[in-house]
Parts: sequence; structure tokens; C-alpha cells
Amino acid sequence: MGQVQTRVYADQDRMLPRVLIRGMVALVLATLMIATYARVTDRPLVSTPPISPVVAEASIVIDADPSSGAATVHLEDGSLLASYEAHEGGFIAGMYRVIHRERTKHRVAVDGPVILQAYENGRMGLIDPSTGWRADLMGFGTDNAEAFARLLAKTQEGGNT
Repeated sequence: MGQVQTRVYADQDRMLPRVLIRGMVALVLATLMIATYARVTDRPLVSTPPISPVVAEASIVIDADPSSGAATVHLEDGSLLASYEAHEGGFIAGMYRVIHRERTKHRVAVDGPVILQAYENGRMGLIDPSTGWRADLMGFGTDNAEAFARLLAKTQEGGNT
């Protein structure tokens, strides 16, 4: 007696076309080749934010509830700068999550200050001195950058809310 072969049948409507799968594999391989080439040849970074002099900066401490979006921002001396309800602090709470993750990865204290900077060219940046992490806030849209611009303006006028 011979072996019984079991055939697997697939519904043709539910299968991806082979040309699509091959195209996806080619795209992944091309991306890896380009990244490897850039890394091996030490190509300079070309899509970085423009360098501009700092015109204002403040050291702030962000604390947030990542699940709700509520956030508070304090100055380094502990005085309250701003408090956001769950529906108001989404982007600031999101940045807190990123900073918290980076600090956890680097095994440093998660409650330290970050530096908020405004540059001469109108851009803003957030820098974590304990990990070296930085973000150009314009990359997240003008509304989100404005949330931090208002915080920086409050630190410059010295008022607490």
C-alpha cells in the first residue's frame, strides 16, 4: 500500500497573489540593503531638523497618567506650571510615555526634568538630559507643538496656573 497524501486546499479568494508577496519581499530586502549600505559607508544624516540657536529654554518635570491622558507639568523647583484633565493633556501625556520608556530602557530615574527649548527658526525641541533622547516637536504637528509653546511662554513670564 502506498502513502496517502493529504492535499491542502485554500480558498483562492482568500489567498494573496504571488506577485504581491514577491513584491513585499523585494521591498523589505531593498530597504535592508539601503540601510546596510548607509550604515557601512557612514553616510551622513540628511533628514534632520535644521540647527538653529536656542532663544528660550526651561527645565520642566512632566507627570502623567498614560491611560487617561491627564498630565501635570511642574517647574524644577516643584511649583505647578500647568494641569491638564484627561481630555486636554493627550499629547503631553504621550510625550511622558515616550520619556518614561526611554528612561526605563536606559535604567535611569523616571522622574527627572526634561529641557524644553525654542529655537530662532520657530521650531521647538524636547530634550531628556538623562538619556540623550530628543524630539523636534514640529514633527508632531503645529497644534501639538503649540501645547509646549504655551508651557514655555508660562515659564518665561514666571506665572503659575
